[in-house]
Amino acid sequence: MPDNLVLWGVGTPRTLRAHWTLHELGLHYTSRPILPRSGETKTAEFTALNPRQKIPLLQDGDFTIGESAAIAAYLTQTYSNHRCRLHPEQPDGYARWLEWCFFIVAELDATTLYVIRRHGTNLGHLYADAPEVVAAAGEYFRQQLRHVETALADGRSYLMGDEFTTADILLGTCLTWAIDYGVGICDNAVPYLQRVTSRESYRSSSKCNMAKI
Repeated sequence: MPDNLVLWGVGTPRTLRAHWTLHELGLHYTSRPILPRSGETKTAEFTALNPRQKIPLLQDGDFTIGESAAIAAYLTQTYSNHRCRLHPEQPDGYARWLEWCFFIVAELDATTLYVIRRHGTNLGHLYADAPEVVAAAGEYFRQQLRHVETALADGRSYLMGDEFTTADILLGTCLTWAIDYGVGICDNAVPYLQRVTSRESYRSSSKCNMAKI
């Protein structure tokens, strides 16, 4: 098992993804609980590691990687084992897993939820309040969830069937994020979200992600 993993960042749905993946894989790591927009990401120490000055950031020995989905994918590829794999092994399943990951990050996170965050009550004072933009982003989010609603309609436990993967980590954080913003989620996502958030790894990683808040 690795003994030199360091995760920088707490307090956001994106940092939770990295903590959650580490906990799913049962990996020991050191948490550096810095917060966004607190000045902590602009220190010389952190900027040397990540010139983008963004969290989360993972250090694995001399290797450093940012972006929450990339961290989850790296950990999955590097540290999956017979007990916990977090991605399909077969090429077609792996490709479908990638499709879900890209869809969630591009269409649900960046295109909608982060727009709401930037132009709503959270960061509107920095990026300009834009109620019409926020409303449109919320509607687009609900439209895109039709893909999730359809996929879960066959009774599968997780996005990839009976196998929990990092795609579920990405979607689970987006769904809780949407609920927090009052956007709402589709019907089939309600029991799905209950399943993924009832996992011990979710509960333990959520505690780590709330440090300092």
